Amino acid sequence: MTTASPTVLVTDGPALLELHADGVAHIRLNRPESANGLNIELLKALHEVVMQVHGDGRVRAVLITGEGKNFCAGGDVHTFLSKGEELPHYIRVATAYLQLVAAGLLRLNPPVVTAVHGFAAGGGGMGLVCSSDFVVAGESAKFLAGATRVAMVPDAGVSVTLTQLVGLRRATEILMLNPVISAPEAKEMGLITRVVPDDKLGEEALALARQLAAGAPAALANTKRLLWSGIGQGVEAVMHEENSTQAVLSGMADAREGLTAVIEKRTPRFTGR
Repeated sequence: MTTASPTVLVTDGPALLELHADGVAHIRLNRPESANGLNIELLKALHEVVMQVHGDGRVRAVLITGEGKNFCAGGDVHTFLSKGEELPHYIRVATAYLQLVAAGLLRLNPPVVTAVHGFAAGGGGMGLVCSSDFVVAGESAKFLAGATRVAMVPDAGVSVTLTQLVGLRRATEILMLNPVISAPEAKEMGLITRVVPDDKLGEEALALARQLAAGAPAALANTKRLLWSGIGQGVEAVMHEENSTQAVLSGMADAREGLTAVIEKRTPRFTGR
């Protein structure tokens, strides 16, 4: 039996979308040359495809993947640093779009499966992971919060969702000390759902999305709503504060030093200014 080719709904740009005949909508981050680092263009495109999925009654499950060697390396530090004194405004807009994407995933009726290879880092990578219903990771995948490493704070509601997933003590360690977390460690602490061999990641993640797409859509949608309902209210409440705090911090010298240190692959020298 042959499988019908997916219908491509968004054919080019930084976020792609196709719909499989079985009702799986496949969203692909498409900035591989920048490790799918999030800039405003990608965030706008990602928000648009999430809203397109939201309005498409054919969609029964969603699969999110990243093109290239990494799922998502977080914010695009090169773009951020290039903004100079305009960085606070840029960060405010970028964070707002990222929050819309995270909130959109939480509110989608279809369950969301995210497949992680390489790094899932920063507000983008960790934000998408923590806003997904299921996360499948290749065995060599790595996870990193990274915000305080560049003198900023978590965003995408991660200060709420991560705490709910792994507990307060573990979330505090992850967000303040920025350890690199292996896929098995992420599974053990409850950050992700499954770990699979790297060469089986695409196959396993799509199979899970197809399994969900074959389920009772109203029952799955309402189960998702019930599971996220209490958490979602906390996420919505904290997002405004995340956005305003991020904008203020990004205007400080420490943020520019942190971004420069990441690019130069050295330890930052923070001064508190």
